[in-house]
Amino acid sequence: MTVEQIPVTGRPGRRPAARPARTAPAERRRISMTGRRHRAFYLFTAPWTIGFLLLTVVPMAYALWLSFTTYDGISPNWRYVGLGNYGELFSDPQTWKSLGRTGLFAITSVPLSIIAGLGLAVLVNRPIKARGLFRTLLYLPAVVPPVGAGLTFKALFDQNSGAANGVLTLFGFDALGWLADPYARYVLLMSVLWAAGNVMIISLAGLQDVPRELHEAARIDGASAWRTFRSITVPLLSPVLLFQTVTGVIASVQTIMPLLLTPDGTTAGVTALPQSNYLYMMHVFSQYFALGRYGYASALLWVLFILILIATGLIFRFTSGVVFYNVDPEAKK
Repeated sequence: MTVEQIPVTGRPGRRPAARPARTAPAERRRISMTGRRHRAFYLFTAPWTIGFLLLTVVPMAYALWLSFTTYDGISPNWRYVGLGNYGELFSDPQTWKSLGRTGLFAITSVPLSIIAGLGLAVLVNRPIKARGLFRTLLYLPAVVPPVGAGLTFKALFDQNSGAANGVLTLFGFDALGWLADPYARYVLLMSVLWAAGNVMIISLAGLQDVPRELHEAARIDGASAWRTFRSITVPLLSPVLLFQTVTGVIASVQTIMPLLLTPDGTTAGVTALPQSNYLYMMHVFSQYFALGRYGYASALLWVLFILILIATGLIFRFTSGVVFYNVDPEAKK
């Protein structure tokens, strides 16, 4: 047998290595399309992701580091104190008083704003003339910047030249110091209710999502308007009301409106706040800008962040049995 006739069989007892199967063109196209979709997803979410990291995560981490120091924002002579700021925080009576006022303000302002916004939504949801105009006018205060709203209320309730005291003196009453105790808290509540258009527009969207067939069936059964609203409308609006409660609590504990209502109207005027409006965030402002205690103020903010998380968790926990989610049965399949 010649060399050309010898079969090539490889090593004894082993099969020749099989060539890898080629990927089908359709499968390659599917993998390529999936990769493009992934790249498009990360590309479109990159602005938000980068902004979240740079404007939220990094400042929070920096504030957490500051909370363990005595840094004052200017002097390089700072030192690490560990949990010293947190220990001082819990022993500071001003912190507990401002926290109590903040809790009372949240418990008062959030239900009032939700009730006012829902009432306005029910009114502008009715088939009346110029309904769009009324919706626009009622929603306009919600888009006014907080600084503009604060300056407006300070001008309206100024003791010497405000329109509120002008109306009182017109009817023979004495002028009141609206921006001082004990009336300052009421001005603060009015500033919150003045911007109830934001709650109104969300409640209006929820009202328009309620099926009309349920209202018609209740009307045929002889249910009154109040019974229909209480037994049908409110349960179907419960997810919207839960959202407004959570966001309202978060916004109320972080409000800066008391600072805008001070005579000075700047961060330096935080020390002249009426005691009824000296809320937790005002205590933070005073530590930051009036006293220059960046480390202690950062500790205050981190405690507030933890309290907000706890409050949000408790709201979800205690409302889990009363929130009704209207899910389409076909969506579950």
